[in-house]
Amino acid sequence: MEEGRQTIVRLPYSLRPDFKVGRAEELSGKDRVLYRFLEILPGAVSWLTLIGVVFASMYAPVFAAYFIIAFSLYWLLKTIFLSAHLRHNWRHLRHHMKLDWKAILAPLPHDHIYHLVLFPFYKEPEEVLEATINSLYCSDYRNDRMIVILPVEARAGESALANARRLEERWKGKFAHFLVSVHPADIPGEMAGKGSNVVWAIEKARVEILDRHNIPYDDVLVSNLDSDTVVYPQYFNCLTWHFLTAEKPHKTSFQPVPIFNNNVWDAPAISRVTAMSSTFWEMIQQERPERMATFSSHSVSFRAVYEIGYWQVNMVNEDSRIYWNLLVANNGDYSVTPLSYPLSMDANVAPTLLRTIKNIYLQHRRWTYGVENFVYIAYHFIKNKQIPRGKRLRILLTQAEGYWSLVTNPIMLFLLGWLPLFLGGRAFHETVLSYNLPIVVRNLLILAMLGLVVSSMISLTLLPQRPHDRSRFIYVVLALQWILVPITMIFFSALPGLDAQTRLMLGKYLGFWVTPKTRPNVQGAPSPVL
Repeated sequence: MEEGRQTIVRLPYSLRPDFKVGRAEELSGKDRVLYRFLEILPGAVSWLTLIGVVFASMYAPVFAAYFIIAFSLYWLLKTIFLSAHLRHNWRHLRHHMKLDWKAILAPLPHDHIYHLVLFPFYKEPEEVLEATINSLYCSDYRNDRMIVILPVEARAGESALANARRLEERWKGKFAHFLVSVHPADIPGEMAGKGSNVVWAIEKARVEILDRHNIPYDDVLVSNLDSDTVVYPQYFNCLTWHFLTAEKPHKTSFQPVPIFNNNVWDAPAISRVTAMSSTFWEMIQQERPERMATFSSHSVSFRAVYEIGYWQVNMVNEDSRIYWNLLVANNGDYSVTPLSYPLSMDANVAPTLLRTIKNIYLQHRRWTYGVENFVYIAYHFIKNKQIPRGKRLRILLTQAEGYWSLVTNPIMLFLLGWLPLFLGGRAFHETVLSYNLPIVVRNLLILAMLGLVVSSMISLTLLPQRPHDRSRFIYVVLALQWILVPITMIFFSALPGLDAQTRLMLGKYLGFWVTPKTRPNVQGAPSPVL
């Protein structure tokens, strides 16, 4: 075993002092200037675009009008393109959910594979964690090949630690190993958040479990799951099969589809629409693996994360940053394998509607703060010449367009599209273009909104069984709720994204915000209808 350990060689690029840089202030000299410029760039481009539309409407209304018509046509074509990907992945999801993955996996030697499953938490209720662990125990995979780690934050207080100890007492002995780790507060160089908690826990697991019990690093698959994640019975069979059949299993991460349906029947319409929209985006990305990065709950080989020192401890969005860390460290030879298989998580629900709306905004601001990943990869793509130039350029353009469109497109479509009519002046108002602009834009947007019909129908198939105390009329409400999409795109996509980019641009860096979890106990995965 010890000889096997010695074959693990740390990647040269991962030893650079700036490999896990989180902010410009961590660098010095020209590197600090470069990184700070890159932090300013996304927000500056987004603001210039929005301000440019306003000024064009005032001083060049004819140009602005044609631009808005062209942009609306682009949006229609983009909607058709994305809707097609959504439908394709929905079919793949249905197909994969119907397969007997245990039987498919059976011919492959797999008893040597261990799943190290992390459920980091802060102050989540005990019943949330209980349901999460119970779903893992009830899954159709060998429990004696499951290593369960429950990382808790010391700053969460005695109540959280007591919850962890009670869970340990109930579940220890029912898996191969069950470990509670307590992450100390205020370690220099760390940000209070999921990343630092997970890193502390996985290193503790390496020393106390993997090394002590001589478990080969190459045989361990790590799943970093949110505390509210409920796994489906066949999930780990599906994951193991993909790992064993991957061309380069230690150079790929594995991404399921997050479906936020644990508490969907208790969520208000605004929460359901935003949650399902996030699911749809991940489904679309599954059909474009070359554009994917890891998100939320994901899996990766222990060997891969061990070689680069695990997740970053100074990041808000460590779940996506780990992919970019691995891509850079492996000189571009790293990818994401889409599973087209779901995990269930919670929609954002608070005791009051107002609080729910606030929490959704804060959660999406944290997610859209992933724009800091663009800064990271742009910086390292400049430094690491071993990554093929074409790949660097394609990734940078894809990421830049994604963060730019996230912020600007909804605002330009639904708020600024009518500005030439108000700011264009009398001369513009006397043109035929002025008369036709609102008609053309309205008709294009109506056509684009027809894509919501597809979204509405697919969303109904991803719901768990209707509770007996809910009327069948609820399905009518669930179908009609998609008229809220223009509102959710602005208030829970564009505005939090612009907020995040502006803070990064001004150097007002965000810390990690923990999404509160509240829901009734769930004993198993809330299987969607499909």
